[in-house]
Amino acid sequence: MEWQPDEQGLQQVLQLLKDSQSPNTATQRAVQQKLEQLNQFPDFNNYLIFVLTRLKTEDEPTRSLSGLILKNNVKAHYQNFPPAVADFIKQECLNNIGDPSPLIRATIGILITTITSKGELQTWPELLPQLCNLLNSEDYNTCEGSFGALQKICEDSSELLESDALNRPLNIMIPKFLQFFKHCSPKIRSHAIACVNQFIIGRAQALMDNIDTFIESLFALATDEDSEVRKNVCRALVMLLEVRIDRLIPHMHSIIQYMLQRTQDPDENVSLEACEFWLTLAEQPICKEVLSGHLVQLIPILVNGMKYSEIDIILLKGDVEEDEAVPDSEQDIKPRFHKSRTVTLQHEGGEGEEGEDIDEDDDDDDDTLSDWNLRKCSAAALDVLANVFRDELLPHLLPLLKGLLFSPDWVIKESGILVLGAIAEGCMQGMVPYLPELLPHLIACLCDKKALVRSIACWTLSRYAHWVVSQPPDSHLKPLMTELLKRILDGNKRVQEAACSAFATLEEEACTELVPYLSFILDTLVFAFGKYQHKNLLILYDAIGTLADSVGHHLNQPEYIQKLMPPLIAKWNELKDEDKDLFPLLECLSSVATALQSGFLPYCEPVYQRCVTLVQKTLAQAMMYNQHPDQYEAPDKDFMIVALDLLSGLAEGLGGSVDQLVARSNIMTLLFQCMQDPMPEVRQSSFALLGDLTKACFPHVKPCIAEFMPILGLNLNPEFISVCNNATWAIGEIAMQMGSDMQPYVGLVLNNLVEIINRPNTPKTLLENTAITIGRLGYVCPQEVSPMLQQFIRPWCTSLRNIRDNEEKDSAFRGICMMIGVNPAGVVQDFIFFCDAVASWVSPKDDLRDMFYKILHGFKDQVGEENWQQFSEQFPPLLKERLSACYGVAVVGGRAGEI
Repeated sequence: MEWQPDEQGLQQVLQLLKDSQSPNTATQRAVQQKLEQLNQFPDFNNYLIFVLTRLKTEDEPTRSLSGLILKNNVKAHYQNFPPAVADFIKQECLNNIGDPSPLIRATIGILITTITSKGELQTWPELLPQLCNLLNSEDYNTCEGSFGALQKICEDSSELLESDALNRPLNIMIPKFLQFFKHCSPKIRSHAIACVNQFIIGRAQALMDNIDTFIESLFALATDEDSEVRKNVCRALVMLLEVRIDRLIPHMHSIIQYMLQRTQDPDENVSLEACEFWLTLAEQPICKEVLSGHLVQLIPILVNGMKYSEIDIILLKGDVEEDEAVPDSEQDIKPRFHKSRTVTLQHEGGEGEEGEDIDEDDDDDDDTLSDWNLRKCSAAALDVLANVFRDELLPHLLPLLKGLLFSPDWVIKESGILVLGAIAEGCMQGMVPYLPELLPHLIACLCDKKALVRSIACWTLSRYAHWVVSQPPDSHLKPLMTELLKRILDGNKRVQEAACSAFATLEEEACTELVPYLSFILDTLVFAFGKYQHKNLLILYDAIGTLADSVGHHLNQPEYIQKLMPPLIAKWNELKDEDKDLFPLLECLSSVATALQSGFLPYCEPVYQRCVTLVQKTLAQAMMYNQHPDQYEAPDKDFMIVALDLLSGLAEGLGGSVDQLVARSNIMTLLFQCMQDPMPEVRQSSFALLGDLTKACFPHVKPCIAEFMPILGLNLNPEFISVCNNATWAIGEIAMQMGSDMQPYVGLVLNNLVEIINRPNTPKTLLENTAITIGRLGYVCPQEVSPMLQQFIRPWCTSLRNIRDNEEKDSAFRGICMMIGVNPAGVVQDFIFFCDAVASWVSPKDDLRDMFYKILHGFKDQVGEENWQQFSEQFPPLLKERLSACYGVAVVGGRAGEI
């Protein structure tokens, strides 16, 4: 007997569905409780499917809602459905996929794909054959409903459909879908392409076997009158460009012509898909070759796409000039992610380099429209193409730019400023001659009466900050800084945000050039504190932190501290321990503490205490959660990570003055737990702090070394680059403090370090830190380390030759010299690398220079004059010159003059 509903039960369910459409919160709460009660009855789900598929007299929203509640039940407890209920639901879905209502068909499609995502594709073998069969139905609704369901299944289960688990249904499905590219209904053509498109990126075999038919069918639809079809054709071509460019190359000229037209399609959904083509093409090696001849058409199209559309302007409230008094709505504030501390070294000819995982600049000029749109896509395409074609782009651009930048229409002028910013990176060389004239114009745009012009001018100017700083400060830096600071206090929130971000970029480029203006800068930033709404405050913290990083100890002046610290500490006291705004504030304070050094002392105690509390609370919460995951929530470990990083900043800034704080707290016990946390970022920050405490107050660290060293050894795993990097650095710092007491621990770490330094593709930062630490271990325990000298000397020398002269390099080279003293045979085969590394020193301390001198001359005397001659013939000229000038190991026999 087929299941039939009880009339009274049915009325109850219908009433519930009606109530759940009420806006009243109390009613909503009652509905939730009632739903939970009804879910105890196994056949409640039968009622839900019955309303969806059979009660054609009910209104569609109620029927659809019934299906969506059922979908949520399937998601939550499908495994508990009795077999009879599951079968009834499946049968009803298939029997009614052709419901006359598009809304009901779509709801049934969602229900089907939700059931399949519960692992039911295997246990519902008739589903795919039946849906594919129904595609042949004469009834449009049945065909469309089945295709809608298939499209959702293809989206959700594309990998499973390719696997052997289902006996490879795609071999039948893909040829079937391709037949429907010619269907008379645009909706069905569109479904068919969308289904096949799911399998391009995964290079599904069944599609690759039919690739030529697919491409021909796409070309046949190129001029389809339906915009959804055109959009799916463009999307397919963009993906094919990534995975099967070989098949497109013969047709590339006509594809480019087609995409030029589609990028100007009146339907923005189509033009946006088409515009992605240029972004993808720019990443292909053949880009320059195939696109050069088309730039003359493409550039004006991209530039035209960079204007704000009328809808953008409405959404961005482009006519609202002053909104600084309007509080931010919380959903506007994007979650922030803290980037844990990574220890790096200073390089020749530049500041310390960040870890290899540097975040790309987000060249995003209008975040609130965070939806990808034609303007952003066109700007991104112009940016990547500028990086491919460099200055060859300018002849096509410069004639357009003048008309844009000086246009009386603000929308056009604004797009011109965006163009200038987009090409800044790729076309910098070619733009230099125009910059002296352009910069004053851009700086004048910072005062434009339109907020959207002011904000884009901030961004574009920040893209030229590097050039600005390379000029005499009075010519551009000073006027730019003066105007940007005014914009930081703009009445418009978007302008404030753009100005703050631009100023942070300028700070990074200008560094100590800003010192003369510090008082003026701080006055502005502190004034902004009282003025900003929530979202921009977070960006302001970043600008202050970057300022501290950029000017360093120059910030440590009583008048600056007086300006800056009171508002920061006031915020600090205002925020609760659970408030995520602590992240950017803690990051900011960490930079400030490191820069102020002793100037931070009056503020350090409450800051230190709170960081320890944050770590302790997070660890306690994690413990509760691990023991009773059903009763407690997992903690947000970012609180602990940021707190550990600020403690590192304090230890680094305050040095020995941190001693008392450490003595009065249980930080070493907490650190022992953090170093063993399952989350890599927590371990990464713990090891950074361990290294900083080792430098600042080793007596507190020393009693823990026996417990800490095995944990450090376990973390020398290059799969977690930053964890491994910081653990390596900490071991080196500990070695320098322990001296010969390090001996029992060398065995725990040395083999791993030697393995890491010999691994191919190890990131530069990790190689350098590993080399320093091996050198430092050799310095304090030469007998233990030198037997392995031959296994690491070559990569050791090559990784340290580009590091600036500094304390770390000094101790590491002393170590290598002492190890060569114990085991000279270990260096013989790679001696030329040692010579090269020695020559990388600009001014070693006198006693280190003597060590180098003895080793070089000892080697020369050992091998004899003639062999030394042959050996030094291999040296590049510059190396010969430096060794002979600094260490007197000249190449004899009248040859020196040739160098």
